[in-house]
Amino acid sequence: MNEIFKALNDETRRKILTLLSEKGSLTASEIHEEFEMSKPSISNHLNILRTAGLVTSEKKGQYIYYTLHTTVLQDLLVWMIKLNK
Repeated sequence: MNEIFKALNDETRRKILTLLSEKGSLTASEIHEEFEMSKPSISNHLNILRTAGLVTSEKKGQYIYYTLHTTVLQDLLVWMIKLNK
C-alpha cells in the first residue's frame, strides 16, 4: 500500500494515470509526447507506477504498451471508503 501512495504522491504520475484512463494503452513514447520532460524521466515514472501495481506493461513487437491497472485502484478506493465509515 505504501508504494501506491508513493506513486500517487507525484503530480506527473497522476497525470500519466489520467492519460491512460482517457486513451487506453500507450507506449512510453506516446506518453512522453504529452509531457515536457526527458524520456528517461518518463520511464522512471512508469517504473514506479508499475512497481506499485497501478499500471501493467506488455511488450508487443518492439514496443512496450502501458495500461492502467484498474483492479488496484478499485481496491484502494474500497479501502478508503471503509475508512470513512
